[in-house]
Parts: sequence; C-alpha cells; structure tokens
Amino acid sequence: MEERRGFGRRRNFDRAFGGGRDGSFASKPVEVGKEYEVDIQETSRRGEGIARIEGLVIFVPNAKIGDHVKIKVTRISRKFAEAEIVQ
Repeated sequence: MEERRGFGRRRNFDRAFGGGRDGSFASKPVEVGKEYEVDIQETSRRGEGIARIEGLVIFVPNAKIGDHVKIKVTRISRKFAEAEIVQ
C-alpha cells in the first residue's frame, strides 16, 4: 500500500531549515552584539548597504557603496544579518 503524506508536509524537516541530522544548526560567522569592520559592497532594493563576512550577507542602513564602517550586529537570521553603524 502507498504511504500517504499530509498536504505541505516536508521530508527531512530539520535539514530544510538549516539543521543537521542531530538537530544542530550551522554556526554563523558573526554574533549579535559584537562589532566588526566591513566594507559596503552593494546597495539593497530598500537602499541599505550590503556587506559580507565569510559569505554571510549583512544589511546596514544608512551606508553607501564604498563606505568602510564599524558595525554592531543587531539580528541574525538563517540567510542574512542586520547591523547598525557604530562609527
């Protein structure tokens, strides 16, 4: 008999959301509350500056392309982080 699945149910739920088989999540190269020096490389559609640390995208409001700024990370999500300018 064929196995029935519920509508919208996902296989490997933990891995679909960044978790490993043991339920762990990949560590990020930044931490909330810590400060980093970055170069703004791009601008987002919303006008925020975009920097990257080890490939992680960081959105920085009030920053322009070419700015070298010190930032403080305020939020981290699965695919990006948000920060504010400190200096």
